[in-house]
Amino acid sequence: MGHAGPVHEDPDRCYRAVRSRDARFDGRFVTAVRTTGIYCRPSCPAQTPKRENVLFFPHAAAAAAAGFRACKRCRPDAAPGSREWDVRGDLAARALRGIQSGVVDTEGVPGLARRLAVSERHLHRILVAEIGVGPLRLARTRRAQTARMLVEHTDLPLSTVAFSAGFASIRQFNDVMAAEFGCPPSQLRRRPAGAASGEATGTLTLRLPMRLPFAAGPLFAFLGARVVPGVEDTTDGVYRRVVDQGVVELEPAPAADAAYVVARIDVDDVRRVASVVARCRRLLDLDADPVAVDEALSADPMLRDSVAAAPGIRVPGAVDGFELAVRAILGQQVSVAAAHTLAGRLVERCGKPLTGARGALTHAFPDAAAIADADLDGLGLTGGRIRTLRALARAVADDGLRIDPVADRDDVRRQLLALPGVGPWTADYVAMRALGDPDAFPATDLVIARALGPGGAARAEQWRPWRAYAAMHIWKGLL
Repeated sequence: MGHAGPVHEDPDRCYRAVRSRDARFDGRFVTAVRTTGIYCRPSCPAQTPKRENVLFFPHAAAAAAAGFRACKRCRPDAAPGSREWDVRGDLAARALRGIQSGVVDTEGVPGLARRLAVSERHLHRILVAEIGVGPLRLARTRRAQTARMLVEHTDLPLSTVAFSAGFASIRQFNDVMAAEFGCPPSQLRRRPAGAASGEATGTLTLRLPMRLPFAAGPLFAFLGARVVPGVEDTTDGVYRRVVDQGVVELEPAPAADAAYVVARIDVDDVRRVASVVARCRRLLDLDADPVAVDEALSADPMLRDSVAAAPGIRVPGAVDGFELAVRAILGQQVSVAAAHTLAGRLVERCGKPLTGARGALTHAFPDAAAIADADLDGLGLTGGRIRTLRALARAVADDGLRIDPVADRDDVRRQLLALPGVGPWTADYVAMRALGDPDAFPATDLVIARALGPGGAARAEQWRPWRAYAAMHIWKGLL
């Protein structure tokens, strides 16, 4: 069987991981076996293949393009993603984050290329050099994975699943699913389809995979302390929030050693599920590499005890970059409680009310257009804070500022710092949470500066490329 390059840069190391069934490498590469035509996770419990019979690919799409099918036993398509692409801020990494976020599905390859400010040809060339396949093939694999998720977790008719996942026809759906998974879609359904309607609506309960260890307590405490009234809520360890006009519930798995988070997604259109899942994964940092982070940070005596007490700490992300930037501005030089009170008033004034009762959840967070020209007097904001919010909103609504995983991090930082009232703390906090930069570090934060003391900047250099996680350890004592 042939293969589409590139194979993984260090095949000997990959084979050692496969031989030891090391789950830490799940999602970082896949193992393709020539004799069976199957690709697997490194931790697959099947018999270890001979070294001469295996190839290693950096992405499932590259293995699929080479003619291999996903293993039905270890489900490599359901493994958490690789944090390597978030550590890197280059073009290939930004393109992969955009594809995973669904940009190709909504805007096509031309739209992704425009966001990256390159030609389609150059984008294709870069991804082939890095991954072995171009953006269309990567998007195809993502659609197949979305379809499999819907087949397994819903009773929707397969025709509805096909179009909800983004396929252009039933024939294309059947062909791609057979090529990716080695069987028709009907055989992937784990239970008989019930009397489901043809409408792509309802509540889905999904398992979002991750790597262990997972410090759920600090992560959910951080989110719970910052809930925006009307948009978010926490009850009995369950975090709930509005995403667009739907509601998402996120809860740690019942068992501490279970490598997933339970997500209940109430959406009015299943075609948005893949995008919502991607945003939830970013919010909870589920593609983190906790072992690598903990090994790096525990080498410093200052953080060693904190890492031991909370292994697998995560950096809370954001479901929307503009929302996070607004909340960061509202949180400048005020307490956490005051910041979420101000945010709640802003939501009540400018947010879009939800259709239907959702308990404490009443509004979607306002978008840039809603804030740009809104009357913000009477909310308890200073004149300077109002000017900053309006400047941010107009930069996003009118000037093309994008605060999302596809954006160039240095460019976003530059544009943010050019806004009146935005300083290094705000820009670093946005990079840390909204842009998913694991090395972003709000060094001017008073708590961090006090903890580091004189010469702290040099010490923080030792924590690269995981300084955002170091910040979470320092802040953990305040939760």
